[in-house]
Amino acid sequence: MKENVFLQSDETQKLDIKSGVVRRSKALQHDEYDVVGSRITLELESPLPSLCTYCYTAVKRNYFLGIDIHFIHVKPSYVPHGRAVQPLLMVHGWPGSFYEFYKIIPLLTEPAAHGLNEGDVVFEVICPSIPGYGFSEAPHQKGFDTVATARIFHKLMNRLGFKEYYLQGGDWGSRITTNMAQMLPQSVKGLHLNLIFVNKQGLRRMISVMLGAYVPWLVGLSREDVRRMYPFIQKNIYELLRESGYLHIQATKPDTAGCGLNDSPVGLAAYILEKFSTWTDKSFLHQDDGGLESKYSLDELLTNVMIYWVTSSIVSSMRFYKENISKDPVYVPTGIAAFPQEIVHTPHVWAKKIFKNIITYSYMPRGGHFAAFEEPKLLAQDIMHFVRKVEQL
Repeated sequence: MKENVFLQSDETQKLDIKSGVVRRSKALQHDEYDVVGSRITLELESPLPSLCTYCYTAVKRNYFLGIDIHFIHVKPSYVPHGRAVQPLLMVHGWPGSFYEFYKIIPLLTEPAAHGLNEGDVVFEVICPSIPGYGFSEAPHQKGFDTVATARIFHKLMNRLGFKEYYLQGGDWGSRITTNMAQMLPQSVKGLHLNLIFVNKQGLRRMISVMLGAYVPWLVGLSREDVRRMYPFIQKNIYELLRESGYLHIQATKPDTAGCGLNDSPVGLAAYILEKFSTWTDKSFLHQDDGGLESKYSLDELLTNVMIYWVTSSIVSSMRFYKENISKDPVYVPTGIAAFPQEIVHTPHVWAKKIFKNIITYSYMPRGGHFAAFEEPKLLAQDIMHFVRKVEQL
């Protein structure tokens, strides 16, 4: 483990994130953060033990296209007679990790035990770490994008013996699973996303935005779309610019910032925790402590930071932003969970320009960017609702 884990609190005053958040992160230095007793054991040689509580039957590393891939594989401990278990691949994003799914996995593999009453839908969950993130090896050459990752994850599912499976993702996980659906639609039973990217602009979109403020029904917008999108300049330009400075840095010069973060744990914690503040709820920007512990425990947040710290993977994770992204349409059955505090809101009428077979589109009552981490029950229920609809087709 690296020494001098966190600097003195007076040095945190210079950071953009609220100083109180980073000052609390000094708990690592003073042994208040229980590494051994936390939900995962952060060791480079053996990243995850078998966690019998949730039947984590496989915690593995395997080679795909010359890259060592880490993943966890969780099977339900009990399946009622006659019930089919649905394989579900869940993919994280940045600055998250496979750990984001630890709270939602038992809800998906043991729904009845957690009061979800969704016994007709039970999942076998696979959560890989994206290459260059956490315990997965970083790519060895330039040009490794979401399409290359999608190819590897298809190979992973095939090696595990699955011919057909469901996919779920947000952030980069949304891109990767979307690419998987485009690449091998015959293998993807359904695609569930809690963030979608619709980059196509133009005169028609501009007219839609202008008319949407006054006659939303004319351009296919619902009342909830209007509430989430307007005033448009503030919510889709000002707030996006305020929250996307990191994206420009990571898409152009990731090594410059990354090497500094890799050498400073307080800097790394500030950089990551700031995203878990404003991306969870935009109003947290105005709270002294960033509102972090309103949705997460300090141990949960620091566990995610530690995954980046002990693996020195912040640089390789940031490089992912420099690579190319596919914009082709998607034809597999798709479910979309639109969380109100997500960085951007994409209406159903815009989403169907890319996703041609939307089965469910849900306006979630609360939650933001890190849906599985902050609102695991809501996301689990929406996934189950989507899968049930697909299975009835």
